[in-house]
Amino acid sequence: MATIKPFKGVRPPKQFVEEVESRPYDVLSSDEARAEAKGNEKSLYHIIKPEINFPEGTDEHDPRVYEVAAQQFKKFQDEGWLVQDSKEYYYVYAQTMNGKIQYGLVVGAYVPDYLNGIIKKHELTRKDKEEDRMKHVRVSDANIEPVFFAYPDDKVIDDIVAKYTGGEPEYDFVAPIDGFRHQLWIIKNDSDIATITKQFEAMPSLYIADGHHRSAAAALVGAEKAKNNSHPTGKEEYNYFMAVCFPANQLTVIDYNRVVKDLNGLTADQFLEAVSRSFAVEKMGAEIYKPVRLHEFSIYLEGVWYRLTAKEGTYDDNDPIKVLDVSISSTYILDEVLGIKDLRTDKRIDFVGGIRGLGELKKRVDSGEMKVALALYPVAMEQIMNIADNGKIMPPKTTWFEPKLRSGLIIHKLED
Repeated sequence: MATIKPFKGVRPPKQFVEEVESRPYDVLSSDEARAEAKGNEKSLYHIIKPEINFPEGTDEHDPRVYEVAAQQFKKFQDEGWLVQDSKEYYYVYAQTMNGKIQYGLVVGAYVPDYLNGIIKKHELTRKDKEEDRMKHVRVSDANIEPVFFAYPDDKVIDDIVAKYTGGEPEYDFVAPIDGFRHQLWIIKNDSDIATITKQFEAMPSLYIADGHHRSAAAALVGAEKAKNNSHPTGKEEYNYFMAVCFPANQLTVIDYNRVVKDLNGLTADQFLEAVSRSFAVEKMGAEIYKPVRLHEFSIYLEGVWYRLTAKEGTYDDNDPIKVLDVSISSTYILDEVLGIKDLRTDKRIDFVGGIRGLGELKKRVDSGEMKVALALYPVAMEQIMNIADNGKIMPPKTTWFEPKLRSGLIIHKLED
């Protein structure tokens, strides 16, 4: 059963929130972070992208960079740009994208739940990325940025959330980069806090939607601190890490598409002929064509869009991995036709989140940078949960969740 707890959030006073808040550390480069933070000493990028405090070109993994992250975190608190709540609360975090709202609960997730598989993952993590985030958590002694969880739908929790979101939010702003609305409310009532905790105790699992490396790093640092404590009580704050938990039925998973630099020595006609062995291929013309159902794809090649429909035998409806469109396209297009064996390491392929639209695929092919683009139908949240429940791992670059969580609204200290 899932264990969560409220915590004393460290967060900006209302008048500073729009100066402090930022995009997540891993969705922008150092140069982009430096540009966004220019002239704003309150920007969270000074903590989560601390290399911007050094001359351009400084290695973001330099030990001095991590130390500056801790110094900046202390500075933000000393200056009053971040202030810790006096009591333990849950928080409601709402995001509005294209008129659709999703409501998440900001909670302390239990480190042992991650280690024993109650918190379930669907992606592999890389040790170098884990270690980078672990260093950041260790030096700051805090979870500066949240991870993104999904939980099974629960009407009792929905009703509590609705009670609070009917009132005045603590924060309410439209982010300048993504253009989405972000709001936050504080759940202070002890009875509501207890009910939320109890409802989560009845849930068999929580699911990592986004933030697998941050989850791993936070849990591993918590486990390190527990191991190094000679007299643990089990109630220490480091046994928990910060997560925003959304009901699964509210989440939007969008397509995660591919662009490839060459046709593996084939002409366009030879490529289409090879693809037609596994797919029904239909020429759609110059207008952008977006897949509209499972097992349907589109490719853009030499100024023309094509609709591809997977033939029988290319997928297995009884296998949670082999039924995925990303598996079908990886096997029968990227591997068999284009010779791309490892999506993680092959330099001939790149990935484009669907939030950029299929126009971005067309742009990159028309520019000559890429030769062909492949668009996929998005994975369903039910598929992600099914894969996690079966202990399976999804192929690389399968899911893209939008909107992204904003960082800097709440921070969780590992020492109370």
